[in-house]
Amino acid sequence: MARWASEGVNVHTLFIADGVGSRHGKSIEVTELKSRRRAAKMALDILGLTNKPTFFDFPDNKLDTIPLLKIVQSIEFMIQYIRPDTVLTHHAGDLNIDHRRVHQAVLTACRPQPGHPVRQLLFFEVASSTEWQTPGSGPTFMPNVFIDISDTMDRKRAALSAYEYELRPWPHARSIDAVEHLARWRGASVGVAAAEAFMLGRLIQ
Repeated sequence: MARWASEGVNVHTLFIADGVGSRHGKSIEVTELKSRRRAAKMALDILGLTNKPTFFDFPDNKLDTIPLLKIVQSIEFMIQYIRPDTVLTHHAGDLNIDHRRVHQAVLTACRPQPGHPVRQLLFFEVASSTEWQTPGSGPTFMPNVFIDISDTMDRKRAALSAYEYELRPWPHARSIDAVEHLARWRGASVGVAAAEAFMLGRLIQ
């Protein structure tokens, strides 16, 4: 996102679930929700995004209890409003149920109908979810698209620091150091200093 923003790409972000409903009691849920949203906006500002994020209030870690059509329709509404040519979403094999549900909803919302704006679908990996899935329990993340983020790695680290609610101390997979190690490894695997890796879902040229 930081690289694309620096290149003048019009980047939008969509948060599907509230991120707090499954973690704490209702007494502090509203306060934490507001804090998380402020942190998310701060992180996006650091990345250089100028568009305000869109927040839906679907329940955290309970997207499997929501009719898929309802999630799809919410995403379809945003696609018709924004008209993106590229959409990034979670990998189908993530351990997290919400990630898998969002993947399915995005694929449905982006089905290639005549006149649909989306020309490219990319699936990303999420530290502490994608690699935690065990062999045979879901499809394996096998990246075949790599985006060089060598020049924006510092901004990535700063944005992660701002979004502290999702961070854990090293050696947790969701620590800042672990995320940077992953970016350095993904970069080294294609001959650059740092990269983010994706699986190509569809590309229409």
